[in-house]
Parts: sequence; structure tokens; C-alpha cells
Amino acid sequence: MRAYKFRIYPSKKQEELLNKHLWLAKKLWNELLEHCKQTYEDFGYFPTKNTSQLVVKNYGLYSQTQQEIAHRVYNAVMRVFKLRKKGVKCGFPRFKSFDRMKSLHYPQFGFSLEEKLKVTPFGEIAIKKHRNIKGKIKTLTLKREASGKWFAVFCVETPKEFPKENKGGTVGIDLGLKTFATLSNGMMINNPRHFKKYEDRLAFIQRELSKKKKGSASRKRAKIRVAKLHEKVANTRADFLHKISTELVNDYSFIASEKLASQEMAEQHYGKSINDAGWSMFTSFLAYKAEGAGCRVVFVDPKNTSKMCSRCGNIRDDLTLGDRIYTCPECGLSIDRDMNAACVILIRATGGHPGSNASGNATIVASVKEEAHTCL
Repeated sequence: MRAYKFRIYPSKKQEELLNKHLWLAKKLWNELLEHCKQTYEDFGYFPTKNTSQLVVKNYGLYSQTQQEIAHRVYNAVMRVFKLRKKGVKCGFPRFKSFDRMKSLHYPQFGFSLEEKLKVTPFGEIAIKKHRNIKGKIKTLTLKREASGKWFAVFCVETPKEFPKENKGGTVGIDLGLKTFATLSNGMMINNPRHFKKYEDRLAFIQRELSKKKKGSASRKRAKIRVAKLHEKVANTRADFLHKISTELVNDYSFIASEKLASQEMAEQHYGKSINDAGWSMFTSFLAYKAEGAGCRVVFVDPKNTSKMCSRCGNIRDDLTLGDRIYTCPECGLSIDRDMNAACVILIRATGGHPGSNASGNATIVASVKEEAHTCL
């Protein structure tokens, strides 16, 4: 399954109708959530999915869109109890404001795509098809961004293709903040720090927004200016990550990286910088692009990758973030800290060290070790 996202340009009347349907969807979500809470208070259980579907009949939305909202409310409520049974702390689903209801979903029918996008009951909507869709379209989601732009997102079942033959080498990647990525062959990718470029401008227009009177037209305009700048930062970040990930999967047949818990790391230290780097987005791009490029991507346990010597396996517990050169007291290796970590990740991915995800074929390990240390 692949997702294709296209910009759409509804007319003023169509946009008014789209916003009206979003308002109805928001209202329906809140009524269903209130119904769930009231049913539980009165009878000690939540309504079933079929009962929720009966509530949404003739609400004013397209029939399948109504049913999909009922399913989302039911799944959101059930998910809370499943997570709580596992001991995970999580909050109950919240009531939505109009700004929090951003999409209308068509799970099977009600739309067709030709030169224009035809959607019930909005009619034909102008669409910018910047690439061809390969496969069978299964679902459509009409999405409104905070900037006011509308997009059509198609979920497509793509035909199975034979992977390309990739004769590239093997490489380990260490993700960081000083440099975005350091490769085991010595190549370094600078961190563009997208958010930092617009941080001052964003702070200024956010201060202007805070001065506006709530509910006024000028506040709505200022809010859109803030949303557009956030959107620009997100787009530049995604563009950078797409280009880097595409280049890597085309150039290398085997890529090893760390399985980082970036969200947990961001909550502890350097949250703004970690979120700006987009490590999680980058690794997901690598993973889904690898199959089509004939590349294999392996994620390894990140524990001690920065502290372990890539030559002898010795671990230095006294290493701090300020130490940018890794010097091993056992074998005398002296190398850039991030490059050493990238070599460790590559060796670990092929069975050279504990924590590997691979079978550990001796021939592969020997060749990888030799390739990893060509930079030493």
C-alpha cells in the first residue's frame, strides 16, 4: 500500500461546503463520544460499533464518511482500555473543536479521479496531479491543513514489482545533531537546522498573534501566517530527508542504522534539535524506499554504539558528549567519535558484535570489518 498526496483547489462554494462538512464531522464526533460516556455511566459498558453506526444515520454527511467517524470513535475508546490493561498511561479521547477536525474520509466509494477529482457531494474539484498513480485506488481522504490549503490523499494498492538489482556497497549510519549523519566510509552529511533558520521570524509573528483580539478577523489572518511558516519549515525538512534517503538507498545495497527512540530522547534532552533533525522520519523513509531500490536496511540496538571501539570491541564508560575523538586504550585506535559509531553499527548489523539483527555469516562479517576500517 502506498499513499499519494495531491494539492486540490476547491472553488469558494466548494470550500464553504467542505468546511460545513468538517463542522458536521466535528459535531458528530463530539455527540458519539458523549453517547459513549453516557452509556458507560448508565449501563457500565460502551456501545458496540454496530450501535454507533445506527446513531450516525441521516446526519448530513456522505454515508460512508459518517460510518468511518463512528468507527474512529469506537476504536479510540477501545484503544484506551487495551493500553491501560498493558499498564500504559494514556488519556481518554477528547472532544474536538473545529480546528482539530481536519479530514473527511471515503473508505470505498463516493469519488473518482480523472482530469479532475469528483467527490460526492462536492462535485468536480481541480487537482494538481504532479505524478501518475501506479495501482488501484482504495481510499480517499480530503485533508485541510492549518494554513487553509486542501489536499487529497489516496491510499493505493500497488502491484508487486521485482526489486531492482543494486550493486552498491555496505554502509553504517550514525545519526547526530552536530552533523545530521556520519557514514562508516567517512562521508558526513551536515545538519541543515531547518527550524533555526526561521526561529526569529516565527517568534516575531507569534508575538503579533498573541496581541490580536480573540475571535477577530485579524487574529485569524495572523494564525494562518504562523501556520504557513510552520508548514514551510516542515516542507523543507521533508524535502531534505527525501533527497538524502533516496540517494542513500540508490548508492548502497546494505544500510545499517540505529533503532532510536527519538520521541523519548526528545522528552529528556535537546528536544527541539532532535525534532528538527527528523531522525524518525528519515529512518522510515529509508525503510520504505529500500525495497524498490534493491537495498536492505537493518536497524540495530543503539546501546553503547558511541562508547564501543570498532576495532577491538572495548567499551569506554568515561566518554562524554564533549569528547569528539574516540581513543581506545586497549588497541590504540584514534578516530572521529561519530565515524567510530557508524563503523560499530555496520559491524553489529552483520553479526560482528552482540546486539546484531543478522545471522553473523563469517565471510560477510570479515568483509564488512575490512570495509568499515578502510577509513581508519
